[in-house]
Amino acid sequence: MLANTETDMLEQEYRRIMTFASGHHNDETYACMLSSWQAGAGVMPDDFGLGEDVFDRLISDHFHGLENALPVAPGRKSDEQRDDECQDVYKLLHSNRASLSDSEVWMAKIVAIACQGQDHLWQDLGLWSRSQLSELMLRNFPALALKNDKNMKWKKFLYKQLCITEGIYTCRAPSCEVCTDYANCFGPEE
Repeated sequence: MLANTETDMLEQEYRRIMTFASGHHNDETYACMLSSWQAGAGVMPDDFGLGEDVFDRLISDHFHGLENALPVAPGRKSDEQRDDECQDVYKLLHSNRASLSDSEVWMAKIVAIACQGQDHLWQDLGLWSRSQLSELMLRNFPALALKNDKNMKWKKFLYKQLCITEGIYTCRAPSCEVCTDYANCFGPEE
């Protein structure tokens, strides 16, 4: 949990980043992620794992003029041992994107990388609430997001979708509703 001064600094940086916003559909989400990332929150690696050129394009497309006013990255690396897993999550998201802009392709990669974190997905992304993640999912991957009609935790939901795609059923309960681990998958994420 962030202290009030940390929260104030995040919000101040968010507002600064938003002064550069281009008016695209993911501007607010990326601004939130960037301000958290700069403060060391979340798990996003340098360049959000997109590679320097793609990251620069994301910044230019969503926050033209911020390229020269973005503070130095926190110096994190992604977990290369989990690249195959990350690719699987990316493919799932990419195949379910809204197809409105390149921003969804970048978001698919960012979400896949954040799935490697140990906290709730919204926290690993550097978002400020689960509702922001739900909005991100609906905006960028609507067909997939609508399948989460029972409000399962997003990271668990994505991995369950991968299992279903592969025909792997590791859960022993006949349905989620009767599973003894129900609270782990569907409980609050605070």
